Amino acid sequence: MSETTSPIGQVLLNLGIKELNEMQSASIDANSKNNDVIVLSPTGSGKTLAFLLPLLQTLDVNKDTIQALVLTPSRELALQTEDVFKRMKTGFKVNSCYGGHNVKIEINNLSQAPALLIGTPGRIADLVDRGVLNLKEVSAVVLDEFDKSLEYGFQDQMSFIMGKLPGLTKRILTSATNAETIPGFAGVKKPIRLNFLQTSTTNAKLEVKQVISDENDKLNTLLKLVCKTGNKPMLVFLNHREAVERVSEFFEEKGMVHSFFHGGLEQFERERTIAKFRNGSCPILITTDLASRGLDIPEIEYVVHYHLPLNEEAYTHRNGRTARMHAKGMVYILLSGEEKLPDFIKDKIPVERLQDQNSLPKKPEWVTLYIGKGKKDNINKVDIVGFLCKKGQLDKSELGLIEVKDTFAYVAVRRNKANELIQLVKEEKLKNQKVKIDLAK
Repeated sequence: MSETTSPIGQVLLNLGIKELNEMQSASIDANSKNNDVIVLSPTGSGKTLAFLLPLLQTLDVNKDTIQALVLTPSRELALQTEDVFKRMKTGFKVNSCYGGHNVKIEINNLSQAPALLIGTPGRIADLVDRGVLNLKEVSAVVLDEFDKSLEYGFQDQMSFIMGKLPGLTKRILTSATNAETIPGFAGVKKPIRLNFLQTSTTNAKLEVKQVISDENDKLNTLLKLVCKTGNKPMLVFLNHREAVERVSEFFEEKGMVHSFFHGGLEQFERERTIAKFRNGSCPILITTDLASRGLDIPEIEYVVHYHLPLNEEAYTHRNGRTARMHAKGMVYILLSGEEKLPDFIKDKIPVERLQDQNSLPKKPEWVTLYIGKGKKDNINKVDIVGFLCKKGQLDKSELGLIEVKDTFAYVAVRRNKANELIQLVKEEKLKNQKVKIDLAK
């Protein structure tokens, strides 16, 4: 059977992917030969598809119970995994459950069991404890980025959940680090270990430079750097939430278009921030290491270490957000006069000199609209495109990325069209429903 007519081939067509990469092919092969597989591969290398395709082969269309479970360390990764599975168009129902999401909506979704359930350990354990989630028929489990889940303190919840899977026959563990210790509760026995980490230790497409700040406070140095790089996608990493917000306040005062991201934000704030960064309306994201793994934020041109990473692993994951696949990337390490490069950075890093006078970057060509209706209101992307083009008098070229959530949607539109568009549609109905449409703050 040819690849384009096989079930996997059809999935790739649905996703718009020409072929699997080496790691994904190896995962499918290993899972066909062994019940326990460990996949070690860098962030951005396609691990989600590497476990979803083997999971798909375990699902039975004649069963109406939860058959497979994916546990992820973060809400964003759960949503990303759910989105990939939906775009695979398999015909199987999928749901995601995570902290910060409305529990009543999740319980309602689970009243008709999905074939695949995706969630964070804390929320899945809570739903099991409430007695609203039956996992007895689950035969396959994925512990995605399992080391990160352990780092976040989910060991007890993961152990509890694994103890509720009496029908388990397949286990897939993934990580972006060379995790040597596999937790006992995972129950893996003689696993096949696929290690694709060593192939990424040196990246010829990744350029690293250090920038020396004349002051211990590096705010003005960061501003000069951003003026130099322009409004292209950039991640600025800091070690603490408070510092992230301090840098954000400084940028706000300077009139810089940006967003910030850390674990202390409410779920809707996190989703809004990532949506605006992903669609190009907020090209600069100031963040903790929470954004160094798992998030679906492609095409990052610049990574900035405002604070030195705490260890080599953090350094590697931050850098892994750029120079992915076939793209080139630039990493800047900001150092005050007293700071030195950590010992784990072995390479000789050239110094980048910044000019004293620079104009602020142009504002991005996109802004994000908030639309107060979503999937639960039977609204989809096609509905939104038709509505904004007809009632808002937009050309399709003036629409960017559209993300439809349960009860709302985010749409990127050309900045020069946004205000006029909002006025044109404010009294209009979307699929016969009154809807709030405004700039996403």
